[in-house]
Amino acid sequence: MFERILIDYEQKLKWAALVLGILSTVCIVQDWYPLTLFISLPFCIIWGCYAWLHSEPQLKYINIIFSALYIYGIVRYMMTA
Repeated sequence: MFERILIDYEQKLKWAALVLGILSTVCIVQDWYPLTLFISLPFCIIWGCYAWLHSEPQLKYINIIFSALYIYGIVRYMMTA
């Protein structure tokens, strides 16, 4: 079922990922921490799902690693805030 959703909404989600990627870059340049973490995580999750769907192992594992790092950063931020 999840795969079907990814297939049906592939272009819309990829456009959303593009917007999130651009916003993430702006947040990095403007030094808007922790907003970068909250915007970059969905970007990585979207691309990780499509890497899984299309069997692209390098992209899949890179996005899993970055997602884990973003989650770590978000949890660390929440615990210190």
